[in-house]
Amino acid sequence: MKVISIAIQKGGSGKTTTAVNLAAALRDAEKKVLLIDFDPQSNLTQSLGIKKEPAANVYTVLRKEAFGEQADLLEVKQVLHGLDLIPAALELADAELELASVYGREQIAAQLLQRLENAYDYVFIDCPPSFGILTVNALVASDYYLMPLQAEFLPLNGVRSFERHLERIKKLNKHLRLLGFVLTKFNNRLSMNRSVEEQLLEKYDATQVFRTHIRTNIKLAAAQEQGMDIFSFDPYSNGAADYKALAAEFLEKIK
Repeated sequence: MKVISIAIQKGGSGKTTTAVNLAAALRDAEKKVLLIDFDPQSNLTQSLGIKKEPAANVYTVLRKEAFGEQADLLEVKQVLHGLDLIPAALELADAELELASVYGREQIAAQLLQRLENAYDYVFIDCPPSFGILTVNALVASDYYLMPLQAEFLPLNGVRSFERHLERIKKLNKHLRLLGFVLTKFNNRLSMNRSVEEQLLEKYDATQVFRTHIRTNIKLAAAQEQGMDIFSFDPYSNGAADYKALAAEFLEKIK
């Protein structure tokens, strides 16, 4: 079982869209996938059709584990469109304060995931766009982190800010590795988009920048609005083609 955090310190970069649709493409490739929503804004949860805050969610499990109960992630699992989801709720924002004084607070998610005993091929954690205790927990529990970013200059600053924090995380999780950058809302005709890709390729190994670009596609936003992944919403769209290609490249990299 491989655990992958989808993270970057910048909202609107395509984290949730990538989490949902990469997981759905792997589902269609007959892989067993679990999605975990670690963002108090609950965008991943809502993107899969849960509009009301679930009483049982990732916060209730984290809190149980932190305060001495042996919690089970799967006790709050929901299955939507063939995807297993551990949903979030707004109360997850309280975790930053409530877990601040807990001994070993950075390891809570890692302890929970160890109990899944290889029940899944891949676990994706959708992180908040900030570097607090939730993102730290996700990264400490992960084998890899994947960074979607819009191909513009401001999201590049989010990458630089994220990297400044990583050294501390790598002291807690020496096995954590960058799986790669995924450029989203990409238009090859725009010089800015091409320039951002060139900057990434200059700074990082070419194997750390996914060849697959996620093109600008209104169908991706429409699918989220309907609480569906792109393959369930419109399997013939550019968005579906791009995420299918991304899943193939993901499998090639991660093996």
